Amino acid sequence: MKKFILFFLICIVALGLNAQIDAGLFRYPDVSQTQIVFTYANDLWIIPKAGGTAIRLSSPPGVEIFPKFSPDGNTIAFSGNYDGNLDVYAMPVSGGVPLRLTEHGFGDRVVDWQPDGKRILFASSRESGKARFDQFFTVAATGGPDEKLPLAYAEFGSYSPDGRQMALTFRTQVFRNWKRYRGGWNADIHIFNFATLASENISANSDAADELPMWQDHFIYFLSDRGPEVRMNLWRYDLNGKSFEQLTHFKDYDIHFPSLGPEDIVFEQGGRLWLFQLSDQQAKEVPVKIITDDLALKPKMESAAKYVQHASISPDGNRVLVEARGEIFSLPAENGFVKNLTRTSGTAERDPTWSPDGKSYAYWSDQSGEYELWIAEAGKEGSGTKITSYGAGFRYNLFWSPDSRKIAFIDKAMKIKIYDLNGRQTIDVDKGLRMTHGALENFSCNWSSDSRWLTYSRDLPNYYSAAFLYDFQHRKLTQATSGFYNCSNPVFDSEGKYLFLYTNQGFRPLYSDIDNTFAYANSTKIAAISLKQSTPSILYPKNDKVEMKKAEDSASTVAKKDEKKNTKDAEPKKAEKQAVEIDLDGLEARMVLLPPAAGNYGNLGAVKGKILYVKSPNTGAEQGKPAIKFFDIDKREEKTVLDNAESFRISSSGNKLLVQRGEELAVLSPAENQKFEKPLKLSEMQMMVDPVKEWKQIFTDAWRLERDYFYDSNMHGVDWNLVKERYAAMLNGARTREEVNFILGEMLGELNSSHTYKGGGDEEQTRNEPVGYLGVDWEAEGSYYKIRRIVRPAPWDAEARSPLDKPGVDIKEGNYILAVNGVPITTAQEPFAYFQGLANKTIELTYNTSPSWTGAKTAVVEAMSNEYRLRHLEWINNNRKRVDEATNGTVGYIYVPSTGIDGQNELERQFAAQWDKQALVIDERFNDGGQIPDRFIEILNRTPLAFWAVRDGLTWPWPPFAHFGPKVMLINGWSGSGGDAFPDYFRKKGLGPLIGARTWGGLIGISGVPTLIDNGGITVPTFRMYNPDGTWFKEGHGVDPDIQVDENLTAMAKGTDPQLERAIVEMNNLIRQKGFTQPNRPPAEKRN
Repeated sequence: MKKFILFFLICIVALGLNAQIDAGLFRYPDVSQTQIVFTYANDLWIIPKAGGTAIRLSSPPGVEIFPKFSPDGNTIAFSGNYDGNLDVYAMPVSGGVPLRLTEHGFGDRVVDWQPDGKRILFASSRESGKARFDQFFTVAATGGPDEKLPLAYAEFGSYSPDGRQMALTFRTQVFRNWKRYRGGWNADIHIFNFATLASENISANSDAADELPMWQDHFIYFLSDRGPEVRMNLWRYDLNGKSFEQLTHFKDYDIHFPSLGPEDIVFEQGGRLWLFQLSDQQAKEVPVKIITDDLALKPKMESAAKYVQHASISPDGNRVLVEARGEIFSLPAENGFVKNLTRTSGTAERDPTWSPDGKSYAYWSDQSGEYELWIAEAGKEGSGTKITSYGAGFRYNLFWSPDSRKIAFIDKAMKIKIYDLNGRQTIDVDKGLRMTHGALENFSCNWSSDSRWLTYSRDLPNYYSAAFLYDFQHRKLTQATSGFYNCSNPVFDSEGKYLFLYTNQGFRPLYSDIDNTFAYANSTKIAAISLKQSTPSILYPKNDKVEMKKAEDSASTVAKKDEKKNTKDAEPKKAEKQAVEIDLDGLEARMVLLPPAAGNYGNLGAVKGKILYVKSPNTGAEQGKPAIKFFDIDKREEKTVLDNAESFRISSSGNKLLVQRGEELAVLSPAENQKFEKPLKLSEMQMMVDPVKEWKQIFTDAWRLERDYFYDSNMHGVDWNLVKERYAAMLNGARTREEVNFILGEMLGELNSSHTYKGGGDEEQTRNEPVGYLGVDWEAEGSYYKIRRIVRPAPWDAEARSPLDKPGVDIKEGNYILAVNGVPITTAQEPFAYFQGLANKTIELTYNTSPSWTGAKTAVVEAMSNEYRLRHLEWINNNRKRVDEATNGTVGYIYVPSTGIDGQNELERQFAAQWDKQALVIDERFNDGGQIPDRFIEILNRTPLAFWAVRDGLTWPWPPFAHFGPKVMLINGWSGSGGDAFPDYFRKKGLGPLIGARTWGGLIGISGVPTLIDNGGITVPTFRMYNPDGTWFKEGHGVDPDIQVDENLTAMAKGTDPQLERAIVEMNNLIRQKGFTQPNRPPAEKRN
């Protein structure tokens, strides 16, 4: 019996040891006198400071971040999502129900505790005039109203021991994937005095990143890559000696998110926890053991319905191949089973395509380590065979020839190729010129019915596309259209007589309502080309004829016909495909435009007697849905197959269509008035997902995409293979998809390039609870809240108004809001706590002029769902008013928030109203980027061409809506991408001086890459800007101002914008020196 007990105890101990995981990726740590808290597998865990076995503290969906011990070590504040938003919570170190402290709909990120432990410091953009920056707030550890700190911008900070000062950064790159960065968005450490509002930049003499300051005694510890390793290491600044000292010297991985405790600094490096002891200035790794079932790593059966990327219809239309989450499924068009044909979690199969004879299907697979062409027997699992060894590179959709012996495709290098199954060889056909991922993904080609000719379109040097014909029999390429007009999507008709294509020959201008500019949209027409000179135009003139009755057949003729008939019945023969002959000379001259009106067209296909296409609503028309239509060749009229459908694929037989509507697919007939009644059973696509294997494939795919698409084949001199090896080792510690994304970001950051982003995928899904807003700043007074200020934009900005600013509402600034929908509002919580779930809802407010229910009134309003636009418009108008007042109305102010659509709209909106000012301040600070802003410069760079004299009224300057006076542009470190190009072009055109601080410095752009198999994504910088003089734009540096004016925390705390004020001074000077004066009207002429 004793032996059995001893054996049982040994087994228990062994099982316990097996359950302890020496894992990695311990992020966002903090340390107290005795314990360390950190994020692992998305949740918070706690261990003794000396290391040991960790205990889980939190478990809501999503990632809990930035846990911070209270000064007494008894409470942990952190940011998490228990209730529908990323909010600040507090919980005892021993565990328990988290107390929610903030309730605003914007994310609130814990930064630190106040030294006395009474309040928690957090960063939020809840009141920012532009979402590009955060500000600091505090909230009591027991909950209640927030208090805003007097800092215009703030990201990370640390209080001085006495709480009277703070070391802070108001820019940060810690959430971005850009290592060794030296641009204008880099963080500087400032010391701010709350009593005097004085500030000092201790990082002013370095362009390296100085992040995450931690104030201890007379030292400020921080993270920086200013050392020879050019890695984020721990440094400190001596406030007494004004000197810097490097404390750690890691070379392989960067340190992330160090945090200061009473005696130590804890940080993550290479996924591991390290403790830096302040006493001996030494770092040592903290041993961590995790006891967990690692449920997130357990293979599990999941639906693949959300992960569909490509689909192909069988020749007869009875089944469909669907690529979803890297697997290939076979689905019935209507009835039958759903089968996973590949079952290879950890391998990606892409672009499955059925052969026209129905015997096999082709696809790309990375099973060998690179994407190669595979062919499998239809309906037979495990029959796939690799038939190419191309090696590195990504390839796109596959196009079988009708004889099922050739497959055409295009690769990421824009090379159009044909794989010949008979000769087991690859034939190079052609190469595109400027095709990015979108064009490659949508590239299509089409075979003639005899499998001899391949047609497709590709781009030309003039940015148009032309149709091409490739004669496979003679290996000869012919450009079928000249390129004078854009031509695309050529397809053969089923009988080999015509080539159908799109051509942009419908010129109907759209004129602006704001100025006199115009654009040519909706220009696409459908055209047909007769392949033979002798083939009549498809729109040949019709002529009704009388059929002549033939003479009676003679007896001998009838006998011969019967003999032929009997022979045919006895020996049936398969009809051979008729050879398709093409007269290449004069091909384009045989083009005719078909009757459907010019518009927005997509897809193009042909079946017997019909030309199929997708027609989308015209640009400028009311919003609508695309539709699949066909042109009836015989009746010469357009008919609708299906409304509200985005795309289609035609079966090889021509009898069926695979149609997409939103996230659903269905098989229909290419006939009029089809119904989308029986979508494919995508929900039945079930697959076994092995997270560990899948994450390795995703990691490898991300690495390959950078290798294959990055604009510089030399990868900026980085040993990309070594990078893969280094971060693949870190991947072994990943326990969630979010952690995989963190590792991908670290890997991408090694390229030292802008626009290296990652995100999405099969992450934990968090709840989002919409919050209602009143468009006000709240003020706490005792147990009640009152309206300190109603947020107001310009009087003309009707698009956004506070509900309290609407006609008929009598609630004023200074009034107390006592209840919402009868629920009393008190300062026990933030005011937003009482508006949870009330976004866009009609609500009743109880209010009064005093904090009393006696004499209280009620008002019914509709709560806003988001007040950001309202605050943004007010911020713009406040700047405009300041410029207007300081210049006596002579200078206009235009804020451009991005170079995307919203920035385009703002530039047009504000410019059209102020072009007649004597001078303009163009403010592009905090510019988000977007498009390449040459059009923006064109608007600002209009010069006078003429003036038109009229008898009555004012002279007309020409061009109209043009500003001829002086301009300046405001820039800062948050301005990036298109926000770098905008001031760069502004300077190149000599439009005026740049004022402010250096911009971000990121002009290596992105143009898309294939999606990862779980719908996650990375970006790959695919193009880089260089100047007309042959020099590179200063990537990672930015655009330097002509007049340097840094952000001044002291001035901004007093309500002054020093950069805007400097622009006002410059404008007043430029008006005097370079102001534009319209010429006087010449004397009247005698014309007799």
